[in-house]
Amino acid sequence: MIRLVLFDIDGTLIHTGGAGVKAFARALASEFGVPDGTQRLKFGGRTDFSLVRELFTAHQIESSAENFDRFFKAYVLCLQQTIVNCNGGACPGVLDFFHSLRSRPRPPLTGLLTGNIKKGARIKLERFGLWKHFPFGGFADDHEERDQIAAAALRRGRRRLGRGLRGQEVLVIGDTPLDIRCGRSIGAKVLAVATGGASLEDLQRHNPDWAVPDLTHIHPERVLNGG
Repeated sequence: MIRLVLFDIDGTLIHTGGAGVKAFARALASEFGVPDGTQRLKFGGRTDFSLVRELFTAHQIESSAENFDRFFKAYVLCLQQTIVNCNGGACPGVLDFFHSLRSRPRPPLTGLLTGNIKKGARIKLERFGLWKHFPFGGFADDHEERDQIAAAALRRGRRRLGRGLRGQEVLVIGDTPLDIRCGRSIGAKVLAVATGGASLEDLQRHNPDWAVPDLTHIHPERVLNGG
């Protein structure tokens, strides 16, 4: 039985019409004078800190704590501006899937497992009324590596439940091979959805427990009971 469900954000819970990518570009331009500096950057499944480090390296910017701080302060402001009129929303099936989870007699705990910094995650999810559903999570603030973010989310889930959790009691839902990998790193079951950064065929090649076009194609009962 699944006791904890951890959701990725971008491409899994929501689409933001590229608001995060635009905010990254604007932050780099405004703080470091680098226009169009994110054009070759691949965002899918990455963590915000690893993305910024790659940008700094590519544009010969010192990867200092001060520069990371400068970038993320600018990014948060830019994201708050770009998210307002973004062309986005919840991914197909998300709201019904989540409602089905919460309506169970003993609903699982739900949290986030995301490469976003926490402030960025909140801005994105609040835009679509979803932040209130996730009382905790693992974020890029915890670690630059996604596997370590997964470990942080699992530790917080265990504390909230007040008990140990075996891997088979945890479900990770994500849209990229990197989500599958980080789910496996904590021994979790993985549900992959082709609503974001990878095709269904690509996801299936990485052997998740379930792979579907979107969350309209699977009922929570099936994954919560391991069927």
